[in-house]
Amino acid sequence: MTHLSRPTRRTVLGAAAGLSVLLAATACSGSPLATNSSTASAGGTAGTGSLVVGSANFPESATIAEIYAGALNAAGIKTTTKLNIGSREVYVKAVEDGSIDVVPDYTGNLLGFLDPKTTATTPEQVVAALPKAMPAGLSVLSAAKAEDKDAMVVTAATAAKYKLKSIEDLAKVCNQLTLGAPPEFQTRPYGLAGLKAKYNCVPAKFTPISDGGGPLTVKALLNNDIQVADIFTTSPAIPENKLVVLTDPKNNWLAQQVVPLVKTDKISDAANMALGMVSGLLTTEDLIALNTEVSGPKKMDPKDAAAAWLKEKGLTK
Repeated sequence: MTHLSRPTRRTVLGAAAGLSVLLAATACSGSPLATNSSTASAGGTAGTGSLVVGSANFPESATIAEIYAGALNAAGIKTTTKLNIGSREVYVKAVEDGSIDVVPDYTGNLLGFLDPKTTATTPEQVVAALPKAMPAGLSVLSAAKAEDKDAMVVTAATAAKYKLKSIEDLAKVCNQLTLGAPPEFQTRPYGLAGLKAKYNCVPAKFTPISDGGGPLTVKALLNNDIQVADIFTTSPAIPENKLVVLTDPKNNWLAQQVVPLVKTDKISDAANMALGMVSGLLTTEDLIALNTEVSGPKKMDPKDAAAAWLKEKGLTK
């Protein structure tokens, strides 16, 4: 099987040009994805067969994975999903061993995972550094503007009690508080180690909660079982419960744009184009709206939420 080289600047610019052309054609021909296979095949033929799209074990990742799968299917590429397979430590290995071919990830956390000593912080620096950090056989495609960052979150009552606006403020009382986060927060560079190194913030206790900042984490925070939580910034629970996101002035968390992580030799030009279209349209506001649909009162299935988004953006009929 031939190997597709990692995307270069020329590849990205070409994909962007193709995206503009195909989106312009939408008005007269329906979904631009329907022409993906024939249009993209003129530029190359890397990748063959069906694709498996995976996700991490939290709702936003599953929803983006369903968007990827829907876009690929609309482009004529047979695609199945394998959702909620675990943390980054698990799904990166799954892409490497071929168990899955595509998974949504976040630029900064992925870079920090692959290169813990990185000095990149801005979106541009992170995107530029990622391809150089990729293991053999893996690539990242074009990143979306959509961003979702880990954040240290407290209740309004806790923020008022300790006068908390930033993690620098938190550091002054960190040894009095319990922090709740996914189990891997204990070992990741931006987790307990990052808080200690950058802010000298060492919590009195760490409580592992395996729902990616979801309902169990929010419930523990509201019940005061924990006083600080790692919750994603696009979580609808933040405005719903009037939670306070502490600022991160020392950039413990890097820029976090949504990006497809892929098995390089499985991604055809048509697949690259379809995923590039998703990245070109997905915004942070979209993530918040999708999370509200899936994790809010409606409890919409991620596949249904993804289908509605694809239709709204004109990528499917």
